[in-house]
Amino acid sequence: MSENKTKKIASDDNPLGELPDQDRQGMFSMMVVLLGFTFFTSTMFAGGQIGPNYKFFPDLMYVIILGNLLLGIYVAALGYIAQKTGYNSVVLSRYSFGDKGSKLVDLLFAFTQIGWYAWGTATIAIVFVKMLGLNPGWTIPLMVVFGYGFSLTSYIGYKGIAMLSNIAVPAMAVLIFWSFSIGFKDVGGFPGLNKTPEVAMPFATALTLVFGTFVSGGTQSTNWTRFAKTPKVAIVASIVAFFLGNGLMVVAGAFGGYVYNQPDIVEVLVLQGLQVPAIIMLFFNVWTTQDNAIYSVSVAGCNFFRTEKRTLMNFAGATIATILAIAGMYNWLVPFLVLMGTVIPPIGGVIMADYYVKHKRKYNKLAEVKMKEFNYSGLIAYVIGAFMAYASPGVAPINGIIAAFIAFPIVDKILVSMDKPQENVPLIGVNVSEGK
Repeated sequence: MSENKTKKIASDDNPLGELPDQDRQGMFSMMVVLLGFTFFTSTMFAGGQIGPNYKFFPDLMYVIILGNLLLGIYVAALGYIAQKTGYNSVVLSRYSFGDKGSKLVDLLFAFTQIGWYAWGTATIAIVFVKMLGLNPGWTIPLMVVFGYGFSLTSYIGYKGIAMLSNIAVPAMAVLIFWSFSIGFKDVGGFPGLNKTPEVAMPFATALTLVFGTFVSGGTQSTNWTRFAKTPKVAIVASIVAFFLGNGLMVVAGAFGGYVYNQPDIVEVLVLQGLQVPAIIMLFFNVWTTQDNAIYSVSVAGCNFFRTEKRTLMNFAGATIATILAIAGMYNWLVPFLVLMGTVIPPIGGVIMADYYVKHKRKYNKLAEVKMKEFNYSGLIAYVIGAFMAYASPGVAPINGIIAAFIAFPIVDKILVSMDKPQENVPLIGVNVSEGK
């Protein structure tokens, strides 16, 4: 009896196959889930770094709008693929990286998101101890509590993440705008915000911070946009979340940096005398990103081990991340963000090139095709993209995406000319499917 109840509460969300029609979601559900994902502390820190280096209007707004618009378009392009196919990030990578080659993507996604989850778990435990004036000995027990606690909604599945986001996203939006109204008065209106900085940050650096802080998450957003009822839902929700939602986080960080020399909205709320709202904001802000992160780990684990037991992978990921949090992951945020901005975005470039360019938006379903073990077009294009993201000047994540996208069809044609085509083989009597 209890086992049946558990199955009703928690769902594996079909991690290795196409999402069925009855599980598809409408615009509101998709928006709040993706907005909950993008409402996160580290994005505000990026805004706090950029803000003091630009006039608030129009200079800073131009950087924020451009960076987040590019991010929104990128995520929407991936969201369309996920909606049409019904596949998550790692299953999509089987087409462009190969059946065994996709395990590289599994490892990259799992490693980066476990690290992200560990950092978030450590952060909230440390901040809670500080805000509540607790004995430092509470830090590790709180890491354990938060490490497993934040994984509960992702254990339930998409529905659990949506339930939390339905409450958390409106609450966070109200608190942010409440804080804005107080800060606007404290700084003396627009004249106080629009001071000319002594030293300006290079435009490419600022754009990298805006675009790069959440491009890793955006690359994995297909884990949720696959749930969209229509392509329109996937595209609009992606742009709203990653253009407006992520943009709001950058603005919040920049605003806090201008007015209080503090980019973190939680710290700003404390400075404004709003202690209880600050605790609520911290709790929701971290949880709504943590559950998405560990959900990504769980589907990557399913693809790597070829198991449908997503809930088991969810628990395993939370356990590893909690151990890393206790081991000191909190101190590695900056190099970790640099790593994610290098190794993750080119995956999106490869997936888009394979779907839009090579296959002309027409994929065979998994059951209708025999996958190559290794798709060398995708693997080589990925290496080129990652190298360009690491070594080239300018906006590293964008360079990586574009390089991988361009390299894929070129490498594919070269391999064909060498009589080594990287084609998945349709099973006999099966026609190409266009998805939903």
